[in-house]
Amino acid sequence: MVIYGSYSSDFVNYNTQIEQVSTGNKLKITGPVNAVKVVSPIDKDSVDCRILTMGVYPESNDKDIWVLIRPTDDRYYPQSDHTNTSYKREGEWQVVTRFGGDKGEAYDLIIYEADASASAFFSATIEKWKEEDNYPGLKLEEIPIGAKEADRIKIYTRENCRGVF
Repeated sequence: MVIYGSYSSDFVNYNTQIEQVSTGNKLKITGPVNAVKVVSPIDKDSVDCRILTMGVYPESNDKDIWVLIRPTDDRYYPQSDHTNTSYKREGEWQVVTRFGGDKGEAYDLIIYEADASASAFFSATIEKWKEEDNYPGLKLEEIPIGAKEADRIKIYTRENCRGVF
């Protein structure tokens, strides 16, 4: 009753805009996981404007996992939710991924393993972009050396995502 009362009054301030995300088709993984890999969406899949990108990683992995998308403008856009890095637990990871292009636009969805320095760079970059409300993307040469590409797939937007965010 106390919990209900706090949510039905002005006592608790909560986010009334809940982001809706979808999931894509999933790749079936068998056997031991030896590398960081995307399991959803799958290569050449068509996706909604906001998706939950999911994958697997070896239990011994101690790096942060970042999803970057590269649309047709050839810029790289680190993706994050409220944790900034991908959420990792028991060999699986996930992060909300957002697209802003035209229907059918092609994207490279690239997974990076990042050391602490590279992860801090991506987090600071996203914070700066949010503060300025300007998302110019990164050039390939701006991606820190502590970020190593682990997996890459090509995907397409299923609908027009321009101006969604």
